Amino acid sequence: MAFKRREPGTMILVINSGSSSLKYEIFDMPRRESLGRGSVERIGGKGSVLKQSGWNGALELERDAPSHAEALEMMTGALTDEQNGIIETLDEIRGVGHRVVHGGEKYAESVIIDDSVILAIEENIELAPLHNPANLTGITEAQKLFPEAPQVAVFDTAFHQTLTPAAYLYGLPRELYDTYRIRRYGFHGTSHRYVAAQAVKFAKRSPENTNVISCHLGNGASITAIDSGRSVDTSMGFTPLEGLMMGTRSGDLDPSIIFYLMERGYTAEQLNQMLNKKSGLLGVSGISNDLRDLEEAAERGDRNAMEALDVYAYRVRKFIGAYAANIVKVDILVFTGGIGQYGTRMRERICNRLENLGIVMDFRKNLENGPREGIISKDYSPTTIIVEPTNEELQIAIDTFELCGIPAG
Repeated sequence: MAFKRREPGTMILVINSGSSSLKYEIFDMPRRESLGRGSVERIGGKGSVLKQSGWNGALELERDAPSHAEALEMMTGALTDEQNGIIETLDEIRGVGHRVVHGGEKYAESVIIDDSVILAIEENIELAPLHNPANLTGITEAQKLFPEAPQVAVFDTAFHQTLTPAAYLYGLPRELYDTYRIRRYGFHGTSHRYVAAQAVKFAKRSPENTNVISCHLGNGASITAIDSGRSVDTSMGFTPLEGLMMGTRSGDLDPSIIFYLMERGYTAEQLNQMLNKKSGLLGVSGISNDLRDLEEAAERGDRNAMEALDVYAYRVRKFIGAYAANIVKVDILVFTGGIGQYGTRMRERICNRLENLGIVMDFRKNLENGPREGIISKDYSPTTIIVEPTNEELQIAIDTFELCGIPAG
């Protein structure tokens, strides 16, 4: 097989290690070109499946991967496959970037991984018990496979470490923060940071004098207020359950509902499952957590589907209004994520009645633009509304490339 010849010192591998899955992508930097991506699903079970696609073709294989170590071996084998690989040898990887969910209060930016970083990730396992252990496993296994390549941690929570106490403290006894670190941390930080920067660039503005409200709307959803490039408020909190109603998560609710249901026999585990897996669009509609299914049901006149869509849009609109009040002026409102990018009708629902805030959508532009990067506001709108596809993997590659100080070819 004849691989494309590329300049040395530009290959960055991005790894997202989940509890039962592994996603990866290789970028040629600083060109920011994706050479290929893949995933391994069903880690820990029988018949784990790897799927990979790239410049040199597609590859699919099935093999048992009882742990992330075997999954990473499947990944490296696919990356260097003689027929459909992405690279010739693992030595071409000059840096490895890892998505890490929780960095606690210690990290406000991405960092090169050393023993202190690993210790901090371990200390924050109690704050992200489903994600940090898998993230940490991905790091330790990658260190064995790529011993010469610097490893970088990119934290979902880091971007929101610029919140002030007014924004991150809850109205709870102070000792709960002092002892248990209970506060708003926020998530989706890598996505919000990426789309805000891209939207500012697309609008030909300077981040130093631009305020952005970023709406990352998908099965998980959050909104962030960004003042001069700094996150100043965000809708997700101590966990990703707080804030907007999402695909299967409830979002904000009266805490007393929990006690009311417990008095009627619901267990803590049942409530946890209900609020995270059975609520949101799925729970309110009783149909699906997929926006497309609900749009179709609403067209058929299904009342529950209509109400679910209305609740979703109402909650988003309410957060936009609250953030507009706190950051004084909104220069850009940006939509991203599966619903934010592709849900043209949902964007219309959300922006309806925001005109009094100076957010004036051009409904024709919104429909014609679809999922592409583009401006969908009226020319006279004080706030520019932009659709901006997110790319968290590219942001991780950018951070890794910059932190490692790798020569640009």
